[in-house]
Amino acid sequence: MRRTVSRGTLRKVIKKHKPQLRLAANADLLVHLSFLLFLHRLAEEARTNAFENKSKVIKPEHAIAAAKVILKKSRG
Repeated sequence: MRRTVSRGTLRKVIKKHKPQLRLAANADLLVHLSFLLFLHRLAEEARTNAFENKSKVIKPEHAIAAAKVILKKSRG
């Protein structure tokens, strides 16, 4: 999968939001992996919602409902 944002840019964004953090060499890779896992979980949940509604196409309302569920589960 091709990255749309470079590692340096991602590190700058993280440092801008949390300047007091000291980042490890692979912190940006872990953030990217976490993002990809979140997207995968979101897609799976949206697909499940669409299947339950007997829809062959994932619609925006399926994705929004899935996002609410996934974000609630992610809070811990």
